[in-house]
Amino acid sequence: MIDWIPQLALLLIQIALVLLLAPLVSGFIAKTKARLQLRRGPRLTQSYSDLLKLFRKEPVISHHASWLFRGTPYIVFASTVTVALLVPTAYSVVPFHWAGDAITVIALFALGRFFLALAGLDAGSAFGGLGSSREMSIASIVEPAMMLGIFAVAVTAGSTNLSVIVSTLSTTTASMLHPSHILAFAGLFIVTIAETGRIPVDNPATHLELTMIHEAMVLEFSGRYLALIEWASQVKLLVFLAILTNVFFPIGIATDFTFLALAQGIGAFCGKILLLALAIAVLESTNAKLRLFRVPDLLMVAFTFSLLSLILYFLIGS
Repeated sequence: MIDWIPQLALLLIQIALVLLLAPLVSGFIAKTKARLQLRRGPRLTQSYSDLLKLFRKEPVISHHASWLFRGTPYIVFASTVTVALLVPTAYSVVPFHWAGDAITVIALFALGRFFLALAGLDAGSAFGGLGSSREMSIASIVEPAMMLGIFAVAVTAGSTNLSVIVSTLSTTTASMLHPSHILAFAGLFIVTIAETGRIPVDNPATHLELTMIHEAMVLEFSGRYLALIEWASQVKLLVFLAILTNVFFPIGIATDFTFLALAQGIGAFCGKILLLALAIAVLESTNAKLRLFRVPDLLMVAFTFSLLSLILYFLIGS
């Protein structure tokens, strides 16, 4: 157990790492997709410029909107950042390791989704209601698949605490190649695509009525409200990538609270995140968006992978 001074330092490092790296990851994906499509594309730092521009603007609010609409961006951003403090990044022990586990992570994601869906309805826009309905329908399949995928790894460590899971797997590297872990990783990767609104489930770059899900809910937001929601979406993507990299493959993560170990952990974390971001960019460049009624089929594949990973673990053992 670390005392309060290193824990405070770890808290500040993790918050800074997550908040500053999240827009860069989104910019890297956009830039890589553009290069794969033989386009110049935006700058890597374009996401930072967009956020700053939105923060400088005053929001335009529908006269139908209530306090719920005004409070949702802060709730979504706060819940997402709290999740980021429960997921290991560069160091195996998270700042809030005592406050929650994988179930808390899923619950906080659901909290942000719930308020965002309510805000989509609260503005009185037909598009908001459409997006909220689609989002909650997809969540009914995504959340069970996410729980099963994380539990498949949790049974190996004997705990749902993400710090314990990462610390256990980092000392037993053979467990990373267990067939049940590979299936769980595949299922959770599909969940990541769905939860973050990426192709082939959703397309964050368009506002077409027949295709948009997440973008329909945030269509009425503007100014600093939109900046908070966009920043929260970028942090959410980074958190899911952190779960994929550190929970399933905690290679290079720091287990000692020293400057050298933390520097190596940050380097390893950034390298693994960029590799997964590159995979997402390639996937989006080589696949078209699915029809809305085909999305549940893809999500059922994720649920099946996660369920099979649990069954396979109990059949084969650790």
